[in-house]
Amino acid sequence: MNEQLDDVLDREYLQIASLKARSAAFAIDEILISILLFIVLWDNISAAKTVEAIIELTNHFLLEFMAIKIVYQTFFTMQYGATLGKIAMKIRVIEVKTLSNPSFFSAFNRAVFRVVSEALLYLGFIWAFLDPYRRSWHDFTAKTVVVNA
Repeated sequence: MNEQLDDVLDREYLQIASLKARSAAFAIDEILISILLFIVLWDNISAAKTVEAIIELTNHFLLEFMAIKIVYQTFFTMQYGATLGKIAMKIRVIEVKTLSNPSFFSAFNRAVFRVVSEALLYLGFIWAFLDPYRRSWHDFTAKTVVVNA
């Protein structure tokens, strides 16, 4: 356990967000981004004749999908301290040092390592189950923690 982090959380009356709330926020964000990509690619998807063609299409736009996720996560985390999913679940991301919304660099770092963690079989997310502060890899690299709003 990190006594300094415990002291800060206690002093500021902050409570670590539950894994249930974080998981629900993750699902909401993924659905929103997927719907957006589906709308953008609708013409291409409807023109695909086979399942293989649809798979090829999604593989072709994988980098764009990752870029959209990074921009979405960075913007909302930096601007509001939470993505739309986190806002819906009433949780937010704060920098440990400042207890405020993450800076651009911290939010960008967090977004990039979130995508990396997804690419590595979600191992960074699983890490949150083992951490007493429920921090995933992207929280560690960005020096952030997710708390109840």
